[in-house]
Amino acid sequence: MEFLYEYGLFLAKAITLVVAILAVVVGVLAAAMKQKSDKGELSLTHVSDDLQELAHSLKQELLPKKQFKAYEKARKAELKAKEKQAETQLGKRVFVVDFKGSLDAGEVASLREEISAIITLAEPGDEVIANVESGGGMVHGYGLASSQLDRLRQANIHLSVCIDKVAASGGYMMACVANKVYAAPFAIVGSIGVVAQLPNFNRLLKKHEIDYEQHTAGDFKRTLTLFGENTDEGREKFRQELEETHVLFKKFVSHYRPALDLAKVATGEHWYGKQAIELGLIDEIATSDDVIMAQAKAHTVIKVRYQLKKKLADKLAHGVSLSVNAIFNRLMEKNRPL
Repeated sequence: MEFLYEYGLFLAKAITLVVAILAVVVGVLAAAMKQKSDKGELSLTHVSDDLQELAHSLKQELLPKKQFKAYEKARKAELKAKEKQAETQLGKRVFVVDFKGSLDAGEVASLREEISAIITLAEPGDEVIANVESGGGMVHGYGLASSQLDRLRQANIHLSVCIDKVAASGGYMMACVANKVYAAPFAIVGSIGVVAQLPNFNRLLKKHEIDYEQHTAGDFKRTLTLFGENTDEGREKFRQELEETHVLFKKFVSHYRPALDLAKVATGEHWYGKQAIELGLIDEIATSDDVIMAQAKAHTVIKVRYQLKKKLADKLAHGVSLSVNAIFNRLMEKNRPL
């Protein structure tokens, strides 16, 4: 019995020690994972190489053996010459970033990291292509996103923006920063205006004899509210703030595209690509694929992507925001009856 007692005591101590070690290990791993989750991951994809590999695979399938051998021989010689040139001379590089914006422009966190990386890497003569897709959203979010693109221009890096589907309101605020703006023929462009709307439940609360109190310091700390009784003075101040924001928006667009007739284009309307080029909102009709493939023929094209690792709650919130934004974009993109 004494042996069993001693053995049981030893086993209990061993288990306690193992559990303690596991607890420490789990704690360290959790801390490491938390630290890692706070950061994102930067990835570089050589678009030029991918396109060359695609062309090589297609020609291997489609060309007769004799023609393919001749093509492969010429290709190897070309690659060898490029490698030799790369040893002494760094060729022009074109960096590509994507921005698919939600209502709060939360994607600016990744855009910031991508642009910082490009500015760090870029050499004189390098360029950037930004694919922008957004129907707009919060002023401060898209103001920051536009400022991030402006960092490239301040660094003397040529910036092109491609609009394949929609760059309206805050989306166009970003696009107009570019040295050159491309748009697909039926992409939605413009909407240089400001909108704000909210319901008011004050009468409903009164009907059910529910009191609502709001206390502020400052006459216009709150102009319009959801539950309080709105005043004509509050409405007027709210409209004044919208107009001030619109004036700032117009000045911002005019700074980057001074040739625009703001009286025509800053009405809050949007146009398709074919109309937008006539108004001077864009510079050329082309899709992002056209622009990127043209650059890849002569230069090295590299796609830069920074992906933040999000928690489940953030993913759900972001998903809801994207869903709302997608509905708005679909409404914007809705075709007129033929």
